[in-house]
Amino acid sequence: MNRNIAVLLLLNIVCMANSANILLVFPTPAPSHFFLGSTLAKGLADAGHQVTMVSAFDDTSGKYETVLLDGIGYVLMNSNLSSWAEMGKKSVIEVELESVKISHILTNATLAHPNFQKLLNSRRKFDVIILEMFLNDALKVLSCHFDAPLISFVTFGHSLWSSDQAGSPFPPSYIPDVMSSSIVPMNLWQRTINSIKALIRTINKNFNSLPVQGKLVQKYFPECHDRFNEHFYNVSLTLVNSHESVNYPTPSVPSLVQIGGYHIKPAKKLPDDLQKFMDEAKDGVVYFSLGTNIDSSFVNPETKNALMAAFSKLKQKVLVKGGSNFEESAPDNVLVRQFFPQQDILAHPNLKLFITHGGLLSIFETVYHGVPVLCLPAYGDQLMNAAKIENDGYGLSILLNDLNEKSLNEALDKLLNDPRYMENVKERSELMRDRPVKPMDLAIYWIEYVIKHKGAPHLRVGALDLTWYQYFLVDVAGLVIIILLVVFASIYYALRTLLRLFVKNKKYKSA
Repeated sequence: MNRNIAVLLLLNIVCMANSANILLVFPTPAPSHFFLGSTLAKGLADAGHQVTMVSAFDDTSGKYETVLLDGIGYVLMNSNLSSWAEMGKKSVIEVELESVKISHILTNATLAHPNFQKLLNSRRKFDVIILEMFLNDALKVLSCHFDAPLISFVTFGHSLWSSDQAGSPFPPSYIPDVMSSSIVPMNLWQRTINSIKALIRTINKNFNSLPVQGKLVQKYFPECHDRFNEHFYNVSLTLVNSHESVNYPTPSVPSLVQIGGYHIKPAKKLPDDLQKFMDEAKDGVVYFSLGTNIDSSFVNPETKNALMAAFSKLKQKVLVKGGSNFEESAPDNVLVRQFFPQQDILAHPNLKLFITHGGLLSIFETVYHGVPVLCLPAYGDQLMNAAKIENDGYGLSILLNDLNEKSLNEALDKLLNDPRYMENVKERSELMRDRPVKPMDLAIYWIEYVIKHKGAPHLRVGALDLTWYQYFLVDVAGLVIIILLVVFASIYYALRTLLRLFVKNKKYKSA
């Protein structure tokens, strides 16, 4: 008995010795962003680490400590910002300018929050900081404040911004802009527009966004302000929510790791009423959800009526995630609720189609479970996701603002009756599942790797130490041009001198 107690105590000491103190900062007041952070926090806690997470949402699992930024969502709501419908109609310049405004409001609200200030003043020791990289570059100086390595977490897949901070190439010649509906390979016009967008985003970052964030650093972290540019690129590891089964393949550096789909969990049995609803659907079920960031109450009446009219003509049953505005006009084959266990529904064998806004988490889930997709994109990366889904042959897309009953009927008919969509998504599902390591295990491994190797500076690529003109070899090109000009000028003057001597000598002989 005493021996067993001694063994348990020894194991506990070993676990404590290997346990790290980890801070996650996911301040964006969006449920999908919180879900990604919370899932990672729970995974790290299950691996034996002490985890603290800064978030706009509370957690009831008890697996980690929460620093709650309560009320931060209302700060954004009361800031006269554009709605998702308006953002979808803006140009890239307008979106960039609005993003800088959002970034200042959100980051300032985070830094000024009493609970966050309490954390900063506590001077607690952390072994690593994991920061959600979303319009909050000033928070990168938390690495300076807490004297801990920084890991950047990208919620929306590869982008010019995330690749830049890792020193990873992101050529606009074959990687579409994150808010573009272009597909690969792009034609000349698409590559031109894509390059212009990349240039606009780069200029906005360097001359607008970073200076705005720098002022916040000066206000809240004056001791770190002089090193802000250094800390922007001083990221030990970048975890990206992407995978080639869903996203476009991109070049990568060793410090950039893809963990897309890590949030997917084994399917559980549905609640009894839902299980009965789906089990008894002999013709199958269609599931409709616009995600967590688009409230169904914002869907205009024309779009809602078109959806319900099209659903009423289906022989399949339909699950609709929506509010009372959907419920009041629902036909007999439609069940409307404000919440459904999405992953468990997608895993049910009777599900035939998923109608979604095209958010990345939903796309990962539907591909993993092998369900064809009808995308109704509204803004942001949804446009790129929808275009790629259609190009890959496992779904169709209709812009949410352009949806009508006719276009919806045609899309539903194709997706529910053409077996190629189901075949293609099953192939994609195999690609996603065929990985040597589970994505959650991969994320935990690399986080522990950064802790073990004290920031893993050996993973840092030399590109991060170059200026833009050095990186693009502008100085080398300039040197080569100068050398060539000197050579050609020397040859020119030598030939001219020789010619003059020849002419002069000829005249002398003639005389």
